[in-house]
Amino acid sequence: MKKEDIHLGDIQRILFGDTPAEFTLEVIVRTIIIYLIFLVIMRLFGKRMNGQLTITELSVMLTLGAIIAVPMQVPNRGLLPGAILLVCVLYLQRGLNWWSVKRRKVEVIVQGKVIMLAKNGMLLPDQLKKERVSHEQLFAELRDHKITHLGQVKRVYMEASGTFSVYKQEPATPSLSVLPSQDNALKEEQEKAPNQRVCEYCGNQARPEDHAGGRCLNCGHEEWIAAVC
Repeated sequence: MKKEDIHLGDIQRILFGDTPAEFTLEVIVRTIIIYLIFLVIMRLFGKRMNGQLTITELSVMLTLGAIIAVPMQVPNRGLLPGAILLVCVLYLQRGLNWWSVKRRKVEVIVQGKVIMLAKNGMLLPDQLKKERVSHEQLFAELRDHKITHLGQVKRVYMEASGTFSVYKQEPATPSLSVLPSQDNALKEEQEKAPNQRVCEYCGNQARPEDHAGGRCLNCGHEEWIAAVC
């Protein structure tokens, strides 16, 4: 479109573009047809597409969105190429899933692998940095599992889908509180463990010599606070 063709008062162009107003009815028909085809394709993908998406499934969803947009709205594009592309993506995803089942290495490459973020009441800082998971993100997930301090945690895994799996530790050991730092009133209600201190960064329990400012062997930080239980 040339610059001189653009006018703010051109209501016809603003509302309907360069196509006739009648094309709006065609867009509705195109949308209904593509929508029905899309529903069939999604049904064939299986129930996993209705739940938490993996990386490959999210990629498929974005691809499907790009495919169906053109045949619905572009007047010089037919519906058949879009429908064919939808079927191609369906079989591509099915083939990739089949290959992943047959070969573990392929599954790890396309789906990712499970990562441990906490173990026996202590965070694993290297893994947190590698996966770009902040303390607050992890602590929020722990609070959602009714956990108030790291001593209640046996394992925390980040699944390939990006969700967190939390396994509680019984009995719990004194450790670092996961309550929000701004909620001082609630944190003060937590019982302090006598003569026990933990690293303020990762929850590692201090040795006697660490109390005077020693470096944490797990994360390298030097800040120690009273453990809660």
